[in-house]
Amino acid sequence: MKDNYAFNEMMVHVPLCTHKEASNVLIIGTVDEDLKSEASKHNKTSKIEFGDTSFLTSQNEKNVDVIILTDVKIDELLLANIERILKDDGLICFATKAFSKDEEQLFTDLKLVGSKFWIAMPFRFGHNTSIIASKRYHPTADLNLQRADLLDDLDYYSAEIHNASFVFPAAEFRALTGIAKR
Repeated sequence: MKDNYAFNEMMVHVPLCTHKEASNVLIIGTVDEDLKSEASKHNKTSKIEFGDTSFLTSQNEKNVDVIILTDVKIDELLLANIERILKDDGLICFATKAFSKDEEQLFTDLKLVGSKFWIAMPFRFGHNTSIIASKRYHPTADLNLQRADLLDDLDYYSAEIHNASFVFPAAEFRALTGIAKR
């Protein structure tokens, strides 16, 4: 797992500060104590569970607001299982490849989630790139500033970093136009 505070803070706080009221959150994949610590900052408003991909197949009802995939590669089968348990206004967040490292993988991931979600946007932080895909909430327009600004003991995440992470250089922005669903 990526051993840095930027990854842990951004993978947790970007989706949980985007969703209006995430009451049920599922974090799938490798989770270290630092990521658990970041997730615990949302415990007052959210029930957070940790598991592996088998958890997705054991659920039968649409009762999850946010799914965070730490190091799990998304594919059509996984996405079908996510869609089965994710609420109609739910969102997912997962790591992908950077535009400069593997633009085809980034495009493939965006197209895949873009087929099921109204919004599918990459965001960058540190040396990482992730995607947030949502059925309702836009990661910059619906950012809950009150929640984002009241988080304590952060090393990387802030409301300003949240918004800035969705800004790409002009050439990358043009290349992503029509693929990313903004």
